[in-house]
Amino acid sequence: MKTLKTLMIIGIVSIGLLSFTKLTQEEWKVPAKYQTMKNPTKADKANLAIGKSMYSKHCKSCHGSTGLGDGTKAANLKGDLGDFSSKKFQSQSDGALFYKSYIGRKDMPNYEKKMTEEDMWFTVNYMRTLGK
Repeated sequence: MKTLKTLMIIGIVSIGLLSFTKLTQEEWKVPAKYQTMKNPTKADKANLAIGKSMYSKHCKSCHGSTGLGDGTKAANLKGDLGDFSSKKFQSQSDGALFYKSYIGRKDMPNYEKKMTEEDMWFTVNYMRTLGK
């Protein structure tokens, strides 16, 4: 009887761990081409203003005004929206941020037809300011 109870407990714990694993987001692999890509735009006042405007239009509703993942649409999304102010986020290369933001995946939409590459680079510059 004790063996049966022990097996049942192990089974319940195992199912819980499998469910938790499925809820955690898989690693977002960025192709090497993008990993090493350099931002061709300057983070000057004018370009940051464009980046902020693009962020407000396309990103804020999910990622929030300060990039904490607390936008008005965030509760309806399944993935981790990230914390743009964190060291983990800010340690990514500009190319990785560009790829994730421009190409997207799952809940993160693709922006290739919604904005120019240059506008996305301006947005990457603006996202960098959220870490300060």
